[in-house]
Amino acid sequence: MTKFTDLGLAEPLLKALAAEGYETPTPIQAQAIPSIRDGRDLLGAAQTGTGKTAAFSLPMLHRLLNQPRCTQPRSVRALILSPTRELAAQIEASIRAYGQFTSLKSTVIFGGVPVGKQIRALGQHVDILVATPGRLLDLVDQRAVSLREIEFLVLDEADQMLDLGFIHALRKIATLIPQKRQTLLFSATMPKAIREIASAYLTDPIEVAVTPVATTAEKIDQRVIFTEPGQKPALLAKTLGVPEMERAIVFTRTKHGADKVVRQLEQAGIKSAAIHGNKSQGQRERALGAFRDGELRILVATDIAARGIDVDGISHVVNFDLPNVPETYVHRIGRTARAGASGLAVAFCTPEERGDLAAIEKLTKVALTPIGEVPYWDGRIPKKPPQNRGGRGQGRPQNGQQPAQGQRRDGRGAPAQGRNGQRAEPGDRQEPRREQPRQNQPRQQHARAEQRHERPAQRHEAGGARKDAVSGKEGLGGVAFLQQRTGQRRTGGGGRRAN
Repeated sequence: MTKFTDLGLAEPLLKALAAEGYETPTPIQAQAIPSIRDGRDLLGAAQTGTGKTAAFSLPMLHRLLNQPRCTQPRSVRALILSPTRELAAQIEASIRAYGQFTSLKSTVIFGGVPVGKQIRALGQHVDILVATPGRLLDLVDQRAVSLREIEFLVLDEADQMLDLGFIHALRKIATLIPQKRQTLLFSATMPKAIREIASAYLTDPIEVAVTPVATTAEKIDQRVIFTEPGQKPALLAKTLGVPEMERAIVFTRTKHGADKVVRQLEQAGIKSAAIHGNKSQGQRERALGAFRDGELRILVATDIAARGIDVDGISHVVNFDLPNVPETYVHRIGRTARAGASGLAVAFCTPEERGDLAAIEKLTKVALTPIGEVPYWDGRIPKKPPQNRGGRGQGRPQNGQQPAQGQRRDGRGAPAQGRNGQRAEPGDRQEPRREQPRQNQPRQQHARAEQRHERPAQRHEAGGARKDAVSGKEGLGGVAFLQQRTGQRRTGGGGRRAN
C-alpha cells in the first residue's frame, strides 16, 4: 500500500503529515501528487470528501520549497481560487497545517469582512494566496496585490464557480497572470463547460478521475421520505429527534427557507443555526465554529455551504428541499461519510419534487430507499397552480373601468366588437345592464347609460347614416367622440373615467 513517504515529498511536509496523523494517501492524492510534483498541469475529478485539498497543496508546497525565489512587494507565487468563503478559509487552514515546518507563508481573502486587514496582510511576505474571485479583483484594482509573478494557479471546485457566475471573473484573472505557469483544476463533477475551461487554462494536462462523475460515496446510506409540503416541519423535528442523530446538516433551497426552518426547530425545542449568503461573515463563522466544536448539533444551510463545510463526524444530511440541480445533491450529501466514515442522507420529497428525485437517481445511478409508505404515483409531475399576477386589465372592473376584453377600439378609432358580434358603442361594459342610471351619476355618464340601452335597431340605422357616423368619428379619440355624440363639453373633469 502506498504511503506519503513513497511520494517523494520534502521532509518538512512529511513531518507535518505525521504530526497531523496522516500516513496513507487517498486514491486522488496517490495519483495526483507525483504528476503535480513533476510540474504537469492536471485536471482532477473526484467526489467531495476524498482529499483534493492535500492532493494539490502538498506537491505545490514541495515545488515552492525546492525553487526558492524572492518576489516583489505585494506579489504572490501561488494563487488558489475558491467559490465560497468557508471553502477558502478551510483550504488556507490546511495549507498552514501542511507547511507548519516550512518558511512558506499563506493568507486568505474573501468578501463580507473589512478589507483593511486583508490589505495589511498582503503588504507582508506572502507566498500562497487563497481567494474568492470577487474580492481578489477588488484588491487587484486597489493595487493591494499583484498577480504578475504567479507560478501556480489552482481552481478548486471549478464547477461551482461556474454555477455562481464567476466565469467572467476567471477570464479576467487569466489575463493578469503569466502564461507560463502550472495550472491545476479540481472539481467533483466534470460537465462539458468545465472541460471547455480546462482546454483554455491547461496545457497538455494529466487527467485523474478516481470515481465516475457525480458518483456518491459508497458508505452513504441514501433514503427518501415521501411527504406533503405542510408536513415537512413536523417530519424534520421527528427525524432530528432520534438519539443516533449526533451531528446533522439540513439543506434548504433558499435563504428565507433556512431561517424559517431554524424558527420551526426552535418551536420544537431543537437548537440550530442557519448559515447562508445573507448572514454576515461573523455570524457564519460563529455558527460553523459552534457546529464544529460540538456546541451546536444541527446546522441549517443553503447550497453556498454545500462544499465549504469540512467537519468531522457529520452523521446525517437532511435534504429538507430537494435541489433542482442533481449535481448539487451529490455535494450536499458529501458532507457526511468523509475520510472513510459512514453516514446517512435523508431526503424529503413532495409530489412537486418527484421530477427532481428522478433526475438525482438518474445522475447517481442509485435508487434512494423509501422510508415508510410510498404513495401511489402515476409518473406525472403535478402542475403548480397558475398564479394571478394582477396584471393590467385583469380581474373584475372597478370604479367604472372597462374589462380587458371586448372594449378596445381598433387601429382606426372604430369601436371593437362587443356582445353577440355587434359593434359596441363607446362606454359599453360586459356586465349586467342596469334598468336606470343612478341619480348621482355625472351628466356624461347619464348619456353613456342611455347609449348603452339603445336597442340594436336604433343603433344600426340606414346605411347612409351609418357611413356618415363612421366618417364623423374617424380619427377622434374617446372623449372627443363622446362630445360629438352627446353635444356636451367636458367640464371640471367630473366625467373622467378611471384608468
